[in-house]
Amino acid sequence: MGDRRAAWRVTLGNVIYNNDTRAGRTFDLLLIFLIVVSVLAVMLDSVSWFRARFEPQLNVVEWVLTLLFTAEYVLRLIAARHPWNYVRSFFGIVDLLSIVPAYLALLVPGAEYLLIIRVLRLLRIFRILKLVRYLSEASVLTQALRASVAKIIVFLAVVLTLVTVIGALMYVIEGPRYGFTSIPTSIYWAIVTLTTVGYGDIAPKTPWGKGLASLAMILGYGIIAVPTGIVTVGIAQAQAGRRGTRPCPRCGLERHEADARYCRRCGETLPAEASAAARP
Repeated sequence: MGDRRAAWRVTLGNVIYNNDTRAGRTFDLLLIFLIVVSVLAVMLDSVSWFRARFEPQLNVVEWVLTLLFTAEYVLRLIAARHPWNYVRSFFGIVDLLSIVPAYLALLVPGAEYLLIIRVLRLLRIFRILKLVRYLSEASVLTQALRASVAKIIVFLAVVLTLVTVIGALMYVIEGPRYGFTSIPTSIYWAIVTLTTVGYGDIAPKTPWGKGLASLAMILGYGIIAVPTGIVTVGIAQAQAGRRGTRPCPRCGLERHEADARYCRRCGETLPAEASAAARP
């Protein structure tokens, strides 16, 4: 089915959605700059002394940017071939959420700080700088984490049991006299010690308490390595499972046919080395 948009909508769409052109790349780079300025403005507005001194200027900057982003959202709806698809897309939802808090703040004080969600729009930089191909690597990590969920749950159950036992023992050994006022407080100390954070707000005073604390510290070093090993094995397995896939260098789509020369999604030419590796 052909494109039924008017010529001016097609031209506008090429500028807004197509960063392969000079105009499209300039538009996206300008958009990234405005997003960075907006995020910085929201952050600075949360600093009391800065807000007290520059509140009028910050308000002007924020409303100018909000109006610009509102206009951009409307233009994207107009230029899109299928506007509803854009509205339901990840970036469409983020674009809408990035402007709603400014208008909501007129009714609900403090809602303007939700504008920090605009930082998510910086994800567009992956598309602008042609880094989409690297996003396919994120699937390896996701697959590894999913495969490791059961092991991590078991590991966490063991750790929770361990800190409960250590915390209860420390409560019995030290007691309220030395700051271990309850078993939950002692469990908090055990978590802080076992994870090697060591805030130091509670510390054992008796010899037996110090001995138990030393044991918890030693266990902590071993425990830290466990989840790292679980995820590392999962990543290795996920990478092994991806061998033979043929990711598109433009959109990152994987698992093309062995004799395919072009990406089935975007039409990009598949790399020669990938094609050669796929041949028996």
